[in-house]
Amino acid sequence: MSFATVMLRRPTDSDGYNLHQLVARCQPLDRNSVYCNLLQCSDFADTAIAAETADGRLVGFISGYRPPSRPDTLFVWQVAVDASMRGQGLALRMLLALTARVAREHAVRFMETTISPDNVASQALFKRAFDRLDANCTTRTLFARDTHFAGQHEDEVLYRAGPFTVSHLEEELKEHA
Repeated sequence: MSFATVMLRRPTDSDGYNLHQLVARCQPLDRNSVYCNLLQCSDFADTAIAAETADGRLVGFISGYRPPSRPDTLFVWQVAVDASMRGQGLALRMLLALTARVAREHAVRFMETTISPDNVASQALFKRAFDRLDANCTTRTLFARDTHFAGQHEDEVLYRAGPFTVSHLEEELKEHA
């Protein structure tokens, strides 16, 4: 499947079950209930993006939200890309497109996410995105293995980048389209 044949769009509630199946194929992502995925595709559609093939197959998804105490921030919750689409830059394309849309519609100027220390692929993705956004990044442990996960999950390190501007995002998207 070619990267160019994938359409990026705002999700709808009819994507919920397909999102659940996509995440199941994207180990080691944490699986949520179908109901949670339905909410990600409906109530949180403004801060999510779906990647769909010409035949309607969901091959990528990013979910996020704007934390109530930081409405100028997009918190990226989960990035899922089907194995057939990996290595083509789809995750970065989705992340930048989503950030541009949310920045334009909601005056977002910062991006946050959490990444466990062993997730080198996610660290590389967000580093590329922050570089393209020309945004400074700070990190700190948000949820600690022993304190928050009873030793059953790695630390979750918060990455916070920004501020960035909508005009810079739009230029980036045009330049790398």
